[in-house]
Amino acid sequence: MILNTGARTDTVQYFSEWLLKRFEKGFVYTRNPLFPHKVTKYELSPEKIDLVLFCSKNYAPILPRLHEITDTYRTYFHYTITAYGKDIEPGVPSVDESIKTLIALSEQVGKQKVAWRYDPVFLTERYTLDVHAKTFAYMAEKLAPHIDRCIFSFVEMYKKLQTNMPELVPLTERDKNDIAACLGKIAAKNGIYLQTCGTNGDFTNYGIHSSGCATLEILGNANGCEFKNVKHKGLREGCHCIESRDIGAYDTCPNGCKYCYANQSPRKAKENFKYHNPDSPLLLGTLMPNDEVIQGKQKSFLQSAAKQVSLFEREEKK
Repeated sequence: MILNTGARTDTVQYFSEWLLKRFEKGFVYTRNPLFPHKVTKYELSPEKIDLVLFCSKNYAPILPRLHEITDTYRTYFHYTITAYGKDIEPGVPSVDESIKTLIALSEQVGKQKVAWRYDPVFLTERYTLDVHAKTFAYMAEKLAPHIDRCIFSFVEMYKKLQTNMPELVPLTERDKNDIAACLGKIAAKNGIYLQTCGTNGDFTNYGIHSSGCATLEILGNANGCEFKNVKHKGLREGCHCIESRDIGAYDTCPNGCKYCYANQSPRKAKENFKYHNPDSPLLLGTLMPNDEVIQGKQKSFLQSAAKQVSLFEREEKK
């Protein structure tokens, strides 16, 4: 099973203590977002988890103890750093702070396990193509030696986004091509493998590879292991990633990003945050008397079902 820690909330930045404790205890509960009284239990033993997938905008809180996970589990890290300021991402560190932390993460886990996410890409009166070009070029030069690849996607116009971000300039096909051409040229100059994520459209003319930011091929190459030849169903239209199980919860991330799809509103996320208990098996709240707990299915994608060993043990066997 691929364990996803960061699709519904920034677990690393705000819930590191809880996450590390769940690995220590060996299991985690996750509440069904559509049927709140249905709770799924996942075993977190190395035999049950093929790989732990991270996605965050700030790894600084977990870096000192990250080895507690990486020493035992296969891992891959998505690090989102964009061109936007506090007006769009109020809870996110500055570009230079983020670059510094990404470099520290890369030095700790290896560049082959770190992907820089530059998304979502959108245009406003303040964040023009020229701003994207200058900021992306600045980041690319500094990050190129420390990443496996760069992933970008265009903003999706969710209904609530039209309310939360009226300043958005609707992207035309010409806008998308201009942006892709710009990012592709900068990536090529810096030797960065650039690809899309969940984006329909062919941008190969600009040296940009197609979607699939968490495929078994990428995860296997990064960890020196071989996965089965399984069809990637994707998580939504335009997505080619392998299925994973997310242990986070919606409406819990205090970052306050205006484009966020996982929060109904920053206010609701802040209200929910007070219900977080680091000792609870659930990220938010605790089990209720009428909750139904079921054991989740945890199929392996590994070619061999052999017991996963720590990186240290694998090095010892060489």
